[in-house]
Amino acid sequence: MKTLIKIKPKNYKAGDIVKIDFMAMHPMETGMRKDKDTGNLIPANYIDEVKFMFNDTLITKMVIWESLSVNPLMSISFKVPGEGTLKVIAKDNKGQSVETTSAINPKG
Repeated sequence: MKTLIKIKPKNYKAGDIVKIDFMAMHPMETGMRKDKDTGNLIPANYIDEVKFMFNDTLITKMVIWESLSVNPLMSISFKVPGEGTLKVIAKDNKGQSVETTSAINPKG
C-alpha cells in the first residue's frame, strides 16, 4: 500500500492550524462486487483504521467502513504545537498495515 501525506499550507509556525491530507493507494473492495471474468465475488479488502499521531501521541483515530472509494483521501486539521514527527498508520481488514511519517518543522 503506497501512501502520501501533504501538509497545507507549506509554511506555518507553531500555533498555526494546518490541514493534513493523507492518501492511501488501496483497492477498497467491499466484497460485494463480482469479477467480470469469473462471476465470483471479489473478497473484501478495505482500510478499516487510520491513526494520526504526533511524536507518538495519538491525535485522532478513524474507524472506516468498506464504502469509501478506491484510493481514499482523509484530512484532519491540526494545531501545530512545535517541531516533531507526524505519523499516520493505516490498517486494512486483511491485517496489512503501513506507517508513513512526515517532519513537522514550523518556521518562526
